[in-house]
Amino acid sequence: MNSPIYVTKFSGERVEFKPESLINSLSKSGASPQQVNTVFNEMQKHIYNGITTRQLYQIAFKLLKQQRNVFAARYSLKKALRDLGPAGYYFERWVAKLFHHYGYKTLTGQVLQGKAVTHEVDVVAQKDDKLIFAECKFRNTVDAKISVTNPMYFLSRVKDLSNKPFSFFGSEQHLSEGWLISNAYLTKDAISFAECYDIKLMAWDYPPEKSIKYRVDLGALYPVTCLTTLTIAEKETLLKNNCILVKDILDRKKYLQLLKVSQKKTDRILKEAEELVNLTSANNEE
Repeated sequence: MNSPIYVTKFSGERVEFKPESLINSLSKSGASPQQVNTVFNEMQKHIYNGITTRQLYQIAFKLLKQQRNVFAARYSLKKALRDLGPAGYYFERWVAKLFHHYGYKTLTGQVLQGKAVTHEVDVVAQKDDKLIFAECKFRNTVDAKISVTNPMYFLSRVKDLSNKPFSFFGSEQHLSEGWLISNAYLTKDAISFAECYDIKLMAWDYPPEKSIKYRVDLGALYPVTCLTTLTIAEKETLLKNNCILVKDILDRKKYLQLLKVSQKKTDRILKEAEELVNLTSANNEE
C-alpha cells in the first residue's frame, strides 16, 4: 500500500492529496474528460510529497494552456480576481459590472451622509424599486477569510444609512438591501451573523448557487486578468481605462488599440476572448 502524499497549503498546513479534487478542479476549466485525463496523467509525474498548492496550480495552468488557452483562463479565475488589486479598486468596478449584468444601474465610490457620520459606499446598484449599497472586501492572499467583525461593522453602516431616502438615477429611494461582497472565503460566524441580521452575502464560494465563481461561469463575467494572451502591463492598461470584463473587449474592440500591439497579437487576444465567452455559453447549454 502506497503512503499518502501531502500537499502544503499557502498557510503552511499540510493536507492529504486527493486526486478526485484535482480532477474536479481541472474539469471546471471547460476541458473535455479526455483532455482532463491527459493533463492529470501528466501532472502525476510532477507531484511529490510536500508539493505546494501554488506549484500544483502552476503545473495545471501550464498543461491546460497547452491544451487550449481558454482552459487555462477559466482555471485561473480565482487568481484573476486577486489580480484586480492590490487595493481592490478594480474589484469594486468588477462588482458594479456584475450588478449591471443583472439589469442594475450602478455607481462606485459614493460618499453618503448617514444619520451620524458620512460613509463611502463602494457600489450603489438600483433597479426598479430596489436600492442596494454594497461593501467590497477585497483580499489578495490565497486562503484569506472574512471574519465576523466585517458584517458586524457593515451592519452599523447599513443602520446609519437607513434613516432617509437617497436620490440616484432620477428617483428617490430608501436603502433596500446591504450587500457584503468578497473574492475571499467567509467564516461560519460571518455567515451566521449576516443571515441573522439580513445582510446579503456573496463570496468566492458562497452562497453555493449564487457565489462569485458560479455567477462568473454562468454569465461569462470573466475579468480581463483571466486572459493568458495579455501581459501584466497590458492588463493594467485595460483596467485603468475601465475595460474590466473580457466581454468589454468584445463589445468595444477599440480598447485593444490602447495596448499598441501588433495586429497578430490583437487577433490572438480577440480569439481567446471570443473562445472564453463562447465556451462558457456552450457549457451552460449542455
